Parts: sequence; structure tokens; C-alpha cells
Amino acid sequence: MNNEAIRDARQLGIPKMLILGLQHMFAMFGATILVPIIVADPNGANLPLSIQTTLLFAGIGTLFFHLCTKMKVPAFLGSSFAFLGGFATVSGLEVYKDVTPEDKLAYALGGIVIAGLLYLVLAAVIKLVGVKKVMRFLPPVVTGPIIICIGLNLAPSAVDNASKCWWLALVTMAIVVVANIWGKGMIKIIPILLGVVGAYIVAVLTKQVDFSSVAAAQVVGLQPFSLPKFDLTAILVMAPIALATMMEHIGDMSAISATTEQNFIEDPGLHRTLIGDGIATSLSAMFGGPANTTYGENTGVLVLSNVHDPKVIRLAAIYAIALSFSPAFAALIGTMPSAIIGGVSFILYGMISAIGVRNIVENKVDFTNSRNLIIAAVILVCGLGFSDGLTFTVAGTSITLTGLALAAIAGIVLNAILPGNDYEFGVNPEGDQNRGIHH
Repeated sequence: MNNEAIRDARQLGIPKMLILGLQHMFAMFGATILVPIIVADPNGANLPLSIQTTLLFAGIGTLFFHLCTKMKVPAFLGSSFAFLGGFATVSGLEVYKDVTPEDKLAYALGGIVIAGLLYLVLAAVIKLVGVKKVMRFLPPVVTGPIIICIGLNLAPSAVDNASKCWWLALVTMAIVVVANIWGKGMIKIIPILLGVVGAYIVAVLTKQVDFSSVAAAQVVGLQPFSLPKFDLTAILVMAPIALATMMEHIGDMSAISATTEQNFIEDPGLHRTLIGDGIATSLSAMFGGPANTTYGENTGVLVLSNVHDPKVIRLAAIYAIALSFSPAFAALIGTMPSAIIGGVSFILYGMISAIGVRNIVENKVDFTNSRNLIIAAVILVCGLGFSDGLTFTVAGTSITLTGLALAAIAGIVLNAILPGNDYEFGVNPEGDQNRGIHH
């Protein structure tokens, strides 16, 4: 399939490029705006995180990431779900019981700024010791199962959204499948966009959409900014979450590299992708946005569309920035039934896990070797079994590691201590420099 991959979307023409960018925007939109919706929920953290500000810094963060990575990596940076528990913890801390929600948000944002800067520490280590030494701890027997876990961890979200209206989710899935399998030309490379738009039209015709929030919203309006405040208590809650998101970042970079058959961990380099992600996160939090992270939804779009040009991702970022100036558009997107997001996610999230399987197969990981079986088994159980993460207390502060972070840590440690680690990064049987294997 990748022999026919389109790496320069300009060959399709400008109008089609613009549509491809729109597809990537729709793929990230549901999850990106869901984070501020959850954080602002009165029954949750009840912190005034703004959808408009979130969209603005998702777009700016993505463009900055592309600048840091020499415009080579087709990744979109959207809101990170990993920090949701941190927001809730900061909101409920006894030390902040007399603090306004706005100030609680400011303290949480201060912790996220520090969390983003931790990415720079890991990037510096990688730059100093070399990516090959670091990646020796992250061979395909580790990254493959982690990629599988990334997709499968998202699966309950897809089912939950789809269950809101199964027939509408099935309509969405049917449009995506038909367009991708039997579509010709442009139809074949925009199945997600067609699925979203087609199902939304069906939802409107069947009166599944309430437009009252759109009518009440302004067409144009500036984003509400919030400045961070730095307090050690909040920093100790938020900053350690970076341990989880950095591991997820490495998994996402492995997934995107496997999808496009380009080794982005080596070129432009893992240190550059970490710098881009980390600074995008800190920059967002400096002005009132949530932490950013590379989005698996958009990796799924790369697989389905077979268009691997980073320029279409940058178009999606520009759209997000432009639309962040419209409260009415944010409200319009908010009217999209959850079932449509669920239908699209059913396919996209499964694609991510399938990429993990492909990563293992193409790198010829030997599962007749009990060492490899043990590493993969522990990663999968940790990644899927700790659905609520693992919470522990340090110096009176509650810290939660996500299942994915635990899976990554367990895989890295086992790979390091078990005998037989013969992985060589950047070498394959044909002798080229695309990826590593086990000999």
C-alpha cells in the first residue's frame, strides 16, 4: 500500500489539498475540544478551560512542532487526555479549598508549563548520548505492543460514543468503509471527512441536532486567555504526568514512522520531536490552554488516506487557528452527535493498533523467543489492565501514572535487564537505514 503513498499533496492540486487538511481537522476536533469540555464540567474539575483557547494553541503548537522537526513529521498536536486527572486533583486539593476556579486553573497551568519543560531535559539527554543508545531501550518488541495499547486504550471511548446512537455510528462507519474500499480518486483519500459530513447531514435530517447553542454564540470573538501561577503543590501533581506523555510521544513517533515508512526517530530526530511537543505544551499552558500531544486520530487518517504529506497537517492547524476566533463555529462543532465521533473512532483507533502489529511483523520480532513473549505480555497487561492508572503518594501529593506509562516503563525495564537484547537501531536485513530489527 505504501508504494503508492502520496508524499507531496501538491500533485493533487490546491483544492484537494485544502479538503485533505479539512479532513485532518475533523479527525482531531472531537477529542481536542472534549478536554476543555470535561475540565470545565461542574461535576468534574470545574475549571474554566476554554474551547477557543484550546483550538488556538492546538494549531499554534502543531505549527511550532513542524518548525522544530524541519517540516518533516506529519503529526497534529491536540489536547492531551493524560492531564485530566491532574486537573481534577488540583481542583480538589485541600490547600486550594478557598481558591477561585480561575486561580485553581492558573496553578494547574503552571504545573503543565513545567511538565512541558521536562521534555527538553529528555531531548537534551538524547542529543548528548545519541538516539541509537536511547533507542536500544526501545526496540520494536517494546514499541510495537505500546502502539497496540495506544489504540486499544482508546477503544472504550469509541464504543461509548457510538453507543449514544448505534445506527448513526453505523451510518458513519459505512460511509467511511465504502469511500475507502470502493471509492475512486479523491473520494478514496477523504473517507473520514465524507463519513463525518455525510452522517451529520443524516443527523440533521432526522432531527438529531440541536442548533440553539449556535444561535446564541457570537460569530467572531477573541479567545479568553489565562496566565499560569506557579505553586509547588500543583507542580508536583502536574509535572510527573510528563513521564507518561513522553512515553506516549515515543510510541506515537514509532507509529507515525511505521505508517509512513520513514524513520522520524532518526531524522529529524527524537530530540527534535520531543522539543516540539514539550515547548508546544508549555506555550499552550502559558496562555490558558491544555497540554498538547501528538494525535493518534491523525495517524489513522494517514493510514486511510495514504497521503503522508505534512503540509496537509499544517493546513489543519491553520484551520484550527482561524476557527478559534469563532465562538459560533466552536458551538456548531459541539452540536455534532457523539455517535458520529464514535463511528469514525471505531475505525481510526483500530488502525492505530493495527499499525503496532505491523511494526512487530515488519521488524521480524521473534515471538518463539520467550524473552520477547514476556516483554510483550507484560506491556499488554499493564497497558490494558491499569484502566484507571496507578496512584501513589509522594510527600503528601497524589501522583497517577497512566496504564500506558506503566506499560512503557515495564517494557523498557524488562528489555534492559533480560538477557538477549541484540537490537540494533537503524539496521535491517537489506542493510538500509530505515528501521531496526532483531537478528
